[in-house]
Amino acid sequence: MKLPYEVERDVIVKKEATTDPRISCRPEERDVEELINYGIINLNKPAGPTSHQISDYVKKILHIDKAGHSGTLDPGVTGVLPIATGNATRIVQGLLTAGKEYVCIMYLHKPAEESVIRKTMDGFIGEITQLPPVKSAVKRQLRKRNIYYLEVIEIDGQDVLFRMGCQAGTYVRKFVHDFGLKLGIGAHMAELIRTRVAGFTDRGMVSLHDLKDAYTLWKESGRKDCIKKCIQPMEKAVEHLPKVWVLDTTVDTLCHGASLSVPGIAKLHTGIQKDDIVAVMTLKDELVCIGNAVMDSKEIEKNEKGLAVKNWKVFMEPGIYPKFVKKAE
Repeated sequence: MKLPYEVERDVIVKKEATTDPRISCRPEERDVEELINYGIINLNKPAGPTSHQISDYVKKILHIDKAGHSGTLDPGVTGVLPIATGNATRIVQGLLTAGKEYVCIMYLHKPAEESVIRKTMDGFIGEITQLPPVKSAVKRQLRKRNIYYLEVIEIDGQDVLFRMGCQAGTYVRKFVHDFGLKLGIGAHMAELIRTRVAGFTDRGMVSLHDLKDAYTLWKESGRKDCIKKCIQPMEKAVEHLPKVWVLDTTVDTLCHGASLSVPGIAKLHTGIQKDDIVAVMTLKDELVCIGNAVMDSKEIEKNEKGLAVKNWKVFMEPGIYPKFVKKAE
């Protein structure tokens, strides 16, 4: 079972190029201070606090001014809640539209045959129409959402445990209500866990206690291993996006807000379509910016000039990569 972004992509080498090892470093080699300022935490949200409160807890633990979450979970819902820190907070916008996965316990108001439950579940795969609940963050009007997969894990009496992969903005509680109506017996959501947001899964989650302990250990003893397990480089948040890698001499221009032209590209992913959101990377796999593809992969590979990616969000600071790289003496 896969979410839409999980497509196999090859890398097209447009021009052979290397990166100067004297400039910057790979994301996994960053020191803790930089990681805290450009990091993302795969947090296991507990039941009770709001997503906004969780972000505030992270700010207090790390003693930073900014932290942002990628998509609100109701207070009673637990599971994957990516939290970006410091100057990486804007990266969560790239996750808001990513597909999500949930594991839910649905309670049926009356008994139903297992075969009927499974057949009805299959009928919800694909495009559905939802009316958001009264208490929601969006305008209450009918809208289309995609259900990518549904799997019944276990049925115990009137409790149905199932897994759902869905488009961002799908209300699972409303799905359960509509499912009950379809069966003609009614249903409500008993428990919900988010198990996946793009490349973040329940297998790599850390708790607020883990984060607090790791930060204290680093501050008091200088140990970095635990804090580096808790906070990942912000590049983790763009794993699901197609990528374009640029020459060292192209990076600084992009950092000043310029869009990316074909001559600055060293390699790229296959399967990029026009208007796709694309992550622009250095040859050390650092995130420079995010933009929209103006050309598809085949056009970028074929053409020698022209605008390839329209830059709309810069993450790397100017001045890290020089416009001209001096040869080593």
